[in-house]
Amino acid sequence: MIVSASRSNSKNHNHHKKPQQLPKNLRYRRRTEIPPDSHPVLHHVNETETDSDYDENEVNGNFDGNVIWESDEIEAISSLFQGRVPQKPGNLNRERPSPLPLPHKTRPLGFPTSKKIIRTQLARSNRQPVTNLLYKNPTFLITLARDIRSLPHDDNNNNNDVSSVLDPWARFLRKGSLSLTIRELGHMGLAERALHVFSWVQKQPHLFPDDRVLASTVEVLARAHELKMPFDSLDRFITLASRPVYEAMVKGYVKGGNTRLALRLISAAAESKRTLDPSVYAKLILEIGKNPDKRMLVLPLLEELANRDDLKLSQQDCTAIMKVCTKLGRFDLVEALYDWFKKCGCGGGVPSVVMYTTLIHSRCLEGKYREAMGVVWEMEDLDCLLDLPAYRVVIKLFVGLNDLSRTARYFAKLKESGFRPTYDIYRDVIGMYMVSGRLAKCKEIRREAEMAGHKFDELLQG
Repeated sequence: MIVSASRSNSKNHNHHKKPQQLPKNLRYRRRTEIPPDSHPVLHHVNETETDSDYDENEVNGNFDGNVIWESDEIEAISSLFQGRVPQKPGNLNRERPSPLPLPHKTRPLGFPTSKKIIRTQLARSNRQPVTNLLYKNPTFLITLARDIRSLPHDDNNNNNDVSSVLDPWARFLRKGSLSLTIRELGHMGLAERALHVFSWVQKQPHLFPDDRVLASTVEVLARAHELKMPFDSLDRFITLASRPVYEAMVKGYVKGGNTRLALRLISAAAESKRTLDPSVYAKLILEIGKNPDKRMLVLPLLEELANRDDLKLSQQDCTAIMKVCTKLGRFDLVEALYDWFKKCGCGGGVPSVVMYTTLIHSRCLEGKYREAMGVVWEMEDLDCLLDLPAYRVVIKLFVGLNDLSRTARYFAKLKESGFRPTYDIYRDVIGMYMVSGRLAKCKEIRREAEMAGHKFDELLQG
């Protein structure tokens, strides 16, 4: 009864209570309410239906794990495996620009780099001892020659002066080191100082005997006409001297212009059946060919070279012999030397512009202009650059062939190459235009030649 009375009293009390008000934070809002979402719902899913269907299937055990695909989905997936996607109608065979070249494809193939550690020359030189850096260094050896040249000249104490320069470096020298120093003193015209250096070398047990130093000294003394050798005991000298020393003596006499003694040494070597290097014969032939009165002495040397089976000549020596044979009028020997050089393959088998010029000049003197023209075509095929003597010979060839167009073309190329035409080139070109009747061109070239300082005779001036 007490409980029921309390409940009835509470009901009556609530009936007379004031209506509830909103709190202050809701009655006086500081911010406006967020407007409702203006985007409409595109697809409304009835979650209750889907959830109920899923729950029913799960409860009943009807879900077997297989996904049911729609027909449009199956069509879209199957189109991916049918090959190329159909394109829009239009020009299907349009040309696309070629792709840019890739560096790894345009770069030429090379050898793979070595896996070993590549040591540079500087790194190796820093680790080498001082002896290896000096005993064959040309700069150091030439510096020694200059220091010896700067020594005061004293007839009584020359050996001591040389030793004052060489003694500090004696322990760094090896056999053959001072051969370059001796040759350099010979070029300076100090044959006596070269002999003093050789005397100092003889006193050094670790530097002598040495054929290289001896050969250099003999060559310098023979070149300076200071080599004293009794020719009565020449046979003994031939048997005792080594081949480098013997060849050095012949080269020294040739460079000094004493061809008589050089010929005597070569004839003595031939009698004793001693073979010398072909370059020695080539230098002697070239030196004898400079004297018109002694050119006939060349023929025995040429025959001796022709009989050798192991003939080896450099391109420079072969060209020098060809020039001498041209002066002798032995054009057959010129052709034989040219054919031999191309067959033996010396120097790559490709003649130089000097050899080509010598051959063209030889054929022009012989009157074989057509054969000489074949050499010019060969030079053009090889893109051989001509020098001034080559232009002179080629223009003379075109004048001999009476070919005005080629003469004018090579005359223009001569000036384009930066060369100044010589007197004989101007004379040949003016004579060529004069024969063809082009007098205006003759006057133009004559004025050009006179501005260059050349004066012509009255015939060309008229």
